[in-house]
Amino acid sequence: MRIATIVLSFFLLVSACKDETVTSRSPLEKLMDGNKRFKAGHPVHPDETLERIRELKKGQNPFAIIIGCSDSRVPPELIFDQGLGDVFSIRTAGNIIGDYELGSIEYAVEHLGCKLIVVLGHENCGAIKAYIENPEALKQNDHIKKIIDYIADEVEEKTLPEADKHLVDKAVRANILHGVHYIKNSQPILKPLFEKKEITVVGAYYDLDNGEVLIIDQ
Repeated sequence: MRIATIVLSFFLLVSACKDETVTSRSPLEKLMDGNKRFKAGHPVHPDETLERIRELKKGQNPFAIIIGCSDSRVPPELIFDQGLGDVFSIRTAGNIIGDYELGSIEYAVEHLGCKLIVVLGHENCGAIKAYIENPEALKQNDHIKKIIDYIADEVEEKTLPEADKHLVDKAVRANILHGVHYIKNSQPILKPLFEKKEITVVGAYYDLDNGEVLIIDQ
């Protein structure tokens, strides 16, 4: 009887430690852990129950904001293995960020308490390729022009050959970093919060070949 009690206590202790470890993970760690499950082909599809739906009726409390591309191959909830109410998802072609997107970010930060903002780009982004392949057709798109200007130091020509995937990839990554920089310096709400380290802003790149998300920096 005493042995059974000791064994039970041991398992309860292990379970408690495990729960503490899970709950102590940062929002970014939660996302990256989910992507590891997705990449390995073992997603758990959390928070998809009827109980979860009823719980969310009372209010939402997402732990991260993800600004991603509208591309159908890059759904944030799936590639990060998250469920209902877990992430505040903002999606536009080329993960472009303008006034409406900034307003959505500010809402999620101020009213929903999100502390993590992820700018998520992906391999072979159609919005970037569209400019590279036919810049004249998009010459009115000031944002994409700024993207190309942003990488002027890395790329010798602003009109890049379609076949050069490597240079297209540079533009995709520059677009991600452009978005990160834009959010970090957005006034009047986001910049002060970032400088006080009350929010975290990171860039991420999704690999279509293997399903992996990589965190990228300057």
